Amino acid sequence: MPDLPFRDLALDAFGRLVLTDLDGATHVGVTPVRAHPISAPDEGVSLVGVHGHELAWVARLSTLPDGPRRLLEGELAAREFHPTLKRLIAVNTFATPSTWRIDTDRGEIDFVLKSEEDIRRLEEGRLLIASTHGVQLQVPDRWALDKHSKKLLERFL
Repeated sequence: MPDLPFRDLALDAFGRLVLTDLDGATHVGVTPVRAHPISAPDEGVSLVGVHGHELAWVARLSTLPDGPRRLLEGELAAREFHPTLKRLIAVNTFATPSTWRIDTDRGEIDFVLKSEEDIRRLEEGRLLIASTHGVQLQVPDRWALDKHSKKLLERFL
């Protein structure tokens, strides 16, 4: 078993993540942050304290024992809400800001695209689109979208 970067990891009665570091100090309200959430979700997770300082570094989630690994995966899933865009229904204007009506894996929603820079192009046709409310929408393969969706999307790329 690999050496753990902390002594213990648990949830308190209020649902906050509590880390006991290697020196035995307890830190309440820890936030896990992936270094590369899209390209390498298993690699590099920083455990950050309430003051924004890194308390521990997990090189690879899959090497952790089941308990801490499941706990971190649950916390990360709650923190990394990324609905998947299935199709674009309508766009109110091709200038930004613009309001988009889309169908996602969570249902239909309207969101505002502030600027074209909020569409992040990733490798293999993947996109990450940021709404003005901070929701990150993912497009796993823009080439696999229907013809109407691709036509609307191309106006912004």
